[in-house]
Amino acid sequence: MTTPPRLGPLLDQFDFACERLVGRLRGPLMDSGDGTDTPVGPLTDEEYLWEPVPGCWSVRRRAAGPGPRATHLDGAGDWGRDAAAHPHPWPPPVTTIAWRLSHLTEMLVLRADHTAGSRSAAREAHPVHADAAGAVAALESGAAAWRAVLLKADDAALDTVGYCTYPYGSDAEEPFRDIVWWVNQEVLHHGAEIALLRDLHRAGRPD
Repeated sequence: MTTPPRLGPLLDQFDFACERLVGRLRGPLMDSGDGTDTPVGPLTDEEYLWEPVPGCWSVRRRAAGPGPRATHLDGAGDWGRDAAAHPHPWPPPVTTIAWRLSHLTEMLVLRADHTAGSRSAAREAHPVHADAAGAVAALESGAAAWRAVLLKADDAALDTVGYCTYPYGSDAEEPFRDIVWWVNQEVLHHGAEIALLRDLHRAGRPD
């Protein structure tokens, strides 16, 4: 199937954002943005769960219950992700790399399902990973699932309101092209946040 011309730039942006983020998490090299390879080590479990300030939201053992200002733990399994019902706490809590990766992966997997899958995947059934390696692998799998959906979209799909029925956003009220754009923004801005947290963690460690 030929990619619609309007979708091409968005697909390229998604690919580049995911490539840079995964490279930043996996190593051994990452794209610095100017064509220069920069050495980087794989994300460690310590970094994954590092809380840079008091009161962070993160992923936690379900038996321990939610963190500060959270009312419940989203996801399935022995671990869950801090969450709260609307209205969310203000100011928003700082979130860990673990929280951000879980959020991104869930968004990609569930949106893929609610576009070209069973349209039944739910947040409560989505697994939350306790370790960095598992979380990075899940992110890659989620990105691949969403990309496969994009490759099936034609011009008519891009203009269809509610083509994606993801229940945790405004997808049912938006043309699909706007959802594709929004997913890119999520990967870009959370990817930048994750990269900054890695830098801060490294800078705070003793030599």
